[in-house]
Amino acid sequence: MPELPEAQSNLGRVREGALNRTVRAITLGETSHVDLPSEAERDRLVGHRFTETRRHGKTLFVGSASGPWLAIHLGMTGSLRVYDEGDAPDYARLTVEFEGDRRLAFRCPRKLGSVELVEDPETYVAEQGYGPDALDIDEDSFADTIGTSDGALKSALMDQKKLAGLGNLWSDETLFQSGHDPEAAGSDLTDGQLSDLHATMRAVLQGVLDTGANYEDLPGTWLIHRREDGAQCPRCPGTIRKRQVGGRSAHACDQHQG
Repeated sequence: MPELPEAQSNLGRVREGALNRTVRAITLGETSHVDLPSEAERDRLVGHRFTETRRHGKTLFVGSASGPWLAIHLGMTGSLRVYDEGDAPDYARLTVEFEGDRRLAFRCPRKLGSVELVEDPETYVAEQGYGPDALDIDEDSFADTIGTSDGALKSALMDQKKLAGLGNLWSDETLFQSGHDPEAAGSDLTDGQLSDLHATMRAVLQGVLDTGANYEDLPGTWLIHRREDGAQCPRCPGTIRKRQVGGRSAHACDQHQG
């Protein structure tokens, strides 16, 4: 599932190819089970220009200072595609047609994403109750949030109300690189361990961002390359084991994360 780095990479495509163009129309593809703007909402954007993009956690925003904005959730398989007329991607659930040939499509094969029309990103984030963005949260706020949690670290890191942006993949990677058991309680960590966990989380997210979310370019010592039950740990003689933590799958080394 796309998380913070993947979401940011999608926004990069929009910034590079779809800003400062006048919207001529917004059309829908096959839409069953996909939440998309109504015809009246889509009409509000006709004649407008998208002039900026923003992101909070996994949520993408495309719009302008005066609004309205599109708030986009990629779901499990969603992506944003910028293309010229005639090169339309498959599974396009919503397409923004700009004057000229340029198009912006929301591609969502599994129909688990959504697009909403919102007035401004700040109000939307507050209404959804999202926690601070995982790349923006400072060390003290992180310690106050994660360090006071009595539940599993894995669950706390993935709770979008506590911290916005991490999902299954990069919470596992953060815990793997910092050496913590996914089921350990945040409240059991020392100040030094919380500081290290915060720094590791930021390094993981920034590392993925630096590759444009191209996993093949990530270091060979990362869990991402051995994320399967029974794999040899790339950091120690241990074995990667898969288990359930808080109803979600977790991959962790049975030695250095003990």
